[in-house]
Amino acid sequence: MKVVRGSDLESVNSYRLTDVDPPRAGPGEVTVAVAACGIGYVDVLVALGGYQVKPPLPHVPGAEVAGTVTELGPGAEGLEVGQRVLAAVRGGFAEQVTAPVDAVYPIPGSMDLAAAAALPVNYLTALHGLRDRGNLQPGERLLVTGAAGGVGIAAVQVGKAMGAEVVAVASTEEKRAFASDCGADHVLDSDVEGWRERLRALLGGKGPNVIFDPLCGPLFEPAFRSLAWGGRHLVVGFVGGPIPALRSNLPLMKGAGLLGVDVRQFKLFEAGKAAAHMRELIAWTAEGRLSPALGKRFPFADFAAAMEHAHKGRGCGKTILDVVPAGTA
Repeated sequence: MKVVRGSDLESVNSYRLTDVDPPRAGPGEVTVAVAACGIGYVDVLVALGGYQVKPPLPHVPGAEVAGTVTELGPGAEGLEVGQRVLAAVRGGFAEQVTAPVDAVYPIPGSMDLAAAAALPVNYLTALHGLRDRGNLQPGERLLVTGAAGGVGIAAVQVGKAMGAEVVAVASTEEKRAFASDCGADHVLDSDVEGWRERLRALLGGKGPNVIFDPLCGPLFEPAFRSLAWGGRHLVVGFVGGPIPALRSNLPLMKGAGLLGVDVRQFKLFEAGKAAAHMRELIAWTAEGRLSPALGKRFPFADFAAAMEHAHKGRGCGKTILDVVPAGTA
């Protein structure tokens, strides 16, 4: 089978499409024939050695896939060969992958495989952040920065499904229109000058109760200062540039919290809750409460262009690598 593999983490050019022996499912494992693999900014950051945890070499990128079960290892129960699934994996840029059975989830026949590949990281991050860390309540005001990106648009949609009034902040008219089409109640630009005044006018003088912030860029402090009393600012990532600092008197003055959201550690330390969240997201998608927002799609051979696209963060929605050509899986 073919796999994308890099012998070092120096650049995208370190990765090659390589022929290897197909994997076999070990005890408690499942083998999946991959149809689609989701790609996020963090996937590329890991692949280029820029993440806080560096992967062992050789490295195969990709952490979320959808496809069909081809083999069950000893003790792998609850699934069947031929079943359509999504999975959280290591090494998703491959025609076949293995994963622990508890990281593989059945999906309904009506669910698009590319949409399923967009769920395991971004939408789980959004639900964990908004529910477990932000305690978002129906009727509260949610502000999402970087709202047209993969995890931002997931937070917009999950926030709406949880009953929030959502403000989507994005840098261009195209991105703001995308966020609006995906359910945002309000959209706002990201120009720092006069931003707090425009936000206040948009919300009738009120502040957001929860901020979901995958950028933590120039709007980090203005956004925190705009929180309503008792607000919660969720730190999700640092795509917006250098890591900002916040003076400790500001949380006191607002009665507010600055809270970290790390889905990797959530799955590690609260595996049962993470699995329950994942099943809930699949059910919401099947019911039409969520419609995973897909961005640009690339054929498997164009993996390098897909990585560059996801790394630049200029697109809307989740970047998808079609390991099997769309419509043939």
